[in-house]
Amino acid sequence: MNSIKNNPKIMKAWALYDWANSVYSLVITSTIFPIYFSILTTIREKSEYVQETGKWIKVPERYTINVFGTEYQPDAVYGYSLTISFLIVVLLSPILSSLADTIGNKKSFLQFFCYLGATSCMGLAMFTGMQNVFLGLLFSITASVGFWGSLVFYNSFLPDIATPDKQDALSARGYVYGYIGSVILVIICLVLIQVLAKDAEQAKIYTRISFLLTGAWWFGFSQYTFKYLPQFGNVKDQLPKDLVLLNYKNIFKKHEEQGGLWEVLKDNIAFYIDITRQSFRELFKVGNKLFKDRNLKFFLSGFFFYSVGMQTIFLMATLFGKSEINMAQEKLIMTLLIIQIIAIVGALIFSRLSRRIGNKNVISIAIILWIVACLSAYYLKKENPNVEYQFYGIAGIIGLVMGGLQAMSRSTYSKLLPENGMDNTTYFSFYDVLEKIAIILGTFIFATMIEKYHNMRYSALSMSLFFFVGLVLIRFVKLKVIQEKEVN
Repeated sequence: MNSIKNNPKIMKAWALYDWANSVYSLVITSTIFPIYFSILTTIREKSEYVQETGKWIKVPERYTINVFGTEYQPDAVYGYSLTISFLIVVLLSPILSSLADTIGNKKSFLQFFCYLGATSCMGLAMFTGMQNVFLGLLFSITASVGFWGSLVFYNSFLPDIATPDKQDALSARGYVYGYIGSVILVIICLVLIQVLAKDAEQAKIYTRISFLLTGAWWFGFSQYTFKYLPQFGNVKDQLPKDLVLLNYKNIFKKHEEQGGLWEVLKDNIAFYIDITRQSFRELFKVGNKLFKDRNLKFFLSGFFFYSVGMQTIFLMATLFGKSEINMAQEKLIMTLLIIQIIAIVGALIFSRLSRRIGNKNVISIAIILWIVACLSAYYLKKENPNVEYQFYGIAGIIGLVMGGLQAMSRSTYSKLLPENGMDNTTYFSFYDVLEKIAIILGTFIFATMIEKYHNMRYSALSMSLFFFVGLVLIRFVKLKVIQEKEVN
C-alpha cells in the first residue's frame, strides 16, 4: 500500500479519469443534451409583446409528455428521469461496493460503469424527436447511472493512492483535468453544430454526432487510467463456485467438477443475496460509525443539504436558461463554456485558499456564493431587457464556486476518514449514496415545483434554503489545516 501512495504515475492515471468522464458532465448533463431535449420538445416559438420594454420577445410553446395517462411538462419529466437514475445508483452502489471489496476488483467495477456510460452517450444519437422521446430518456438514465456509478469507485481510490497532505491538490487536479478536457470537446461539438451545420436539421444531425464523440472520448481516454490504476480491495478466501454473473462465459459451462450448472447457480444466488444483505447492513453500520464522530456528523449533514442545491442546479441550469429566459442556443453554450473555464480557476483558487484559511472556511464561502446565485435566479425575468447580462453574472458566480466546492468536499471527507483504513470503498459508497439521496430529493423537488408553478424560479428559490441549512451545519466542523504536514 505504501508503494501505491503518492506514486506520480498512479496519481496521474487517477486524475486523468476526470479528463475522460467529465465530457459526459458538460456535454450531456450541462450543455448540448438539455438544449437538444428542449428543442425537440418545443412545438414552436411564439412572439409576445412586453409593454414594460416595448419589445417583442420569443416564448417557446412546448409539447407535453404522456406518462401513464397523465400529461407532464417536458422539463419536469426530464427532472423526474434524473431522479430515477440516481435512485438506481443509490440502490446499486452499496451492493457493488461490497462486491468490489469482497472480490478485490474495484477497478473492474469502475470499468463496467465507465463503459455503460460511454455506450449510453452514443445511444443518445438515436433520440430524434417526440416519437422516441422515451428512448432518449432511457439512454439519459443509463448514461447517468454509468457516470455516477463509476464515481463511487473512482472517488474511493483517493485515500488509497494519496496521503492527506496531497489529497486537496490531487482532487483539484482531477477537476482541472476534467474541465479542460470537457471544454475542448464542447468546442469541437460547437464548431460542428454552429459552424459546419447549414440549417436546423443539419444542426440536429451534428448534435447526434456530438453524442457519439462524447462516448468515444470517455471510452478512449479512460484506457490510460485502467492501464496504471491498481486493483484494490480486501479479497476474501471463500468465494462461490465460478462467479457466474460476473463472468457470463461461465453460464455456458457444464461445471461438472462443481456439481453441475444448477449447483453453481444456487451457490451464486445465495452469494449475491448474502452480499446484498451485508452491503446495506454494512452501509447502515458505517453510517452509524461515521455519525458517532462529531466532525463527520456535522460535515456529512452539511454536505447532504448543500448537495441538494448544488447538484440539482448543475443538472437543471441549462434548461433554466433555455426555458425561463429563452436564451439562444449558441449564447447558452458559450456561457456554459465560460463557466467551465472559470471553474478551472475556481478549483485552483479554492485549493490554495484552503491552505491559508482551512477547508471549512473555503466551503462556507462557496455556499454563501451559491445562496447569492439562487436568490438572484429567482428574480430573473425574461421581460427584463438586461436579463441576459444578469444570467451571465449568475453563471460567473456558479462557475467560480462549483469546482471548488466539489473538490474541497471530496478532499475534506477524505481527510476526516481514518487514515490507512481498508474500508475506503464503503466509506466513499456512503458518501456517494448520501450525495445521490440529496440529488433524488433535489431533482424531485425541482421537477415538482416546475409542474406546480410552470416555471423554474420557485425551484431555484427552494434550493437556497438547502444551502443555508448546509452552511449552518458545516460551521460546527472542527478541521485542522493541512499543508505539507498536519498542524494544530
